[in-house]
Amino acid sequence: MLRKDFIKINLLGLIGLSVQSFSPFQFEFSKDDLMGKSNPSLFGEGYKLRKEAHEAFLKMKTEAAKSGFEIKVVSSYRNYAHQNRIWERKYRKFTQEGLPPTEAIKKIIEYSTIPGTSRHHWGTDIDIVDGNAPQPKGLLLEENFEGDGPFCKFKEWMDKYANSFGFHLVYTDKKDRKGFKYEPWHYSYAPLSIPMLHAYMKLDIKTALQNARLLGSEFFSEKFIKKYLSQNILDINRYLF
Repeated sequence: MLRKDFIKINLLGLIGLSVQSFSPFQFEFSKDDLMGKSNPSLFGEGYKLRKEAHEAFLKMKTEAAKSGFEIKVVSSYRNYAHQNRIWERKYRKFTQEGLPPTEAIKKIIEYSTIPGTSRHHWGTDIDIVDGNAPQPKGLLLEENFEGDGPFCKFKEWMDKYANSFGFHLVYTDKKDRKGFKYEPWHYSYAPLSIPMLHAYMKLDIKTALQNARLLGSEFFSEKFIKKYLSQNILDINRYLF
């Protein structure tokens, strides 16, 4: 790939935006890397993460085990095709149930991203639960992480220790946050996802989405895309900028 096709991000310049001090590595990410269309080197058994994120995850997993928790990864890296299958399944379901296309899209993006815009494309993000706890039928439900839910104690442990391993909750329960709904199971490895987000926001996402020919993409107006980027992509945990 031509040198000009890469976006170079120096993590050193981002340190001031994060509460943690990370090593000043320099990363290069192509447009395909950022949109889930490349073939990155990934690591893990039963899950897929980039090397740095995987190493940090193993350390966190080992420490969690000492407190009786078995970190179980429900979802990690997803390529563009995988995300598109999720998108198409939900779009067809909701429209067949009678929702107008624009309303179906609004419902989808309560929790699921438009293909090409998912953080799971990066190999930095994971959806996790406690494998040692009783496994309810619906694993990724907010109620499972609260009160007397099966993952409540695990969530308390993650709240206390996850940041020290570089992992931060993405979609918090901050009262005035917009975009995707609260996801107490979704964590991101900040030392990699911060520079990837900065690189991603330099892409022409509007044109990419309008040219993608996704189901329902004819309803991706300029106003919709602008709102989606500002709320769903950028209204996240402030420690992930």
